[in-house]
Amino acid sequence: MKNTFGNSISLTVFGESHGECVGAVIDGLAAGIVVDENLIREDLKRRAPATSTDTARRENDNFKIVSGVFNGRTTGAPICVIVPNENTKSGDYDYGIARPSHADYTAFCKYHGYEDYRGGGHFSGRVTAGIVAAASIVKSALESIGINIATHVLECANVQDKPFNDIKNEILTVKSAIFPVIDKAQGKKMQEKIEKAKADGDSVGGVTQTAVCGVMPGLGEPWFDSVEGLLSHAVFSLGGVKGIEFGMGFGFAGEKGSSCNDALRLEEGRVV
Repeated sequence: MKNTFGNSISLTVFGESHGECVGAVIDGLAAGIVVDENLIREDLKRRAPATSTDTARRENDNFKIVSGVFNGRTTGAPICVIVPNENTKSGDYDYGIARPSHADYTAFCKYHGYEDYRGGGHFSGRVTAGIVAAASIVKSALESIGINIATHVLECANVQDKPFNDIKNEILTVKSAIFPVIDKAQGKKMQEKIEKAKADGDSVGGVTQTAVCGVMPGLGEPWFDSVEGLLSHAVFSLGGVKGIEFGMGFGFAGEKGSSCNDALRLEEGRVV
């Protein structure tokens, strides 16, 4: 279970950056859920580098579902998705040279020199291709019961996008955008800043904002498996993530309790 996340539904990742493939196994999904391979292709395409602001590594991501799906629906058995690696240049990597801001030295300490060091091996961002393919199946199942999720770039290189406000419509805007922002003009400024840093041989950081709509009240467990706790656990699996906030997040520290109360009201007979 060392590379597995989740209980009722679990996700296991496998593969290395320059190995034959990367992939994921989802276990615990009910039988009969529709699996649309076109949606998986779209999500993998969104993950893949597409512009000059992205990584130079290009892959076709011709995924294959090798178990757990029959006639377009889940069977109830574990679903295994593999994504072949094609654009690998292993000769670019020499063993023993630990790159800053990578897991090279950590991997050496953990696996005592037996790790696959090429391209970061199992610690590579390439492994997220399997996560995206698997998550696409789950996301489609959630959408079928009215739960919608979207993420946009809230800030990049000190350029701010609009925060989510009209969430239902803005989720649709973000989902259809090549560069995921609400304000296209701000998105263009971000891309210009990224390009400038790239020309200088550097890079920039940013903040993303995610909205989840349609979640039923009472979801999660009281303490260690709260929704926020489990989401944080999952989000921090991405090496570049160094902080997470819910709502105002750290901004609550500068406010009084009276201004932070999350007031309840009735709207069409529902508590909102």
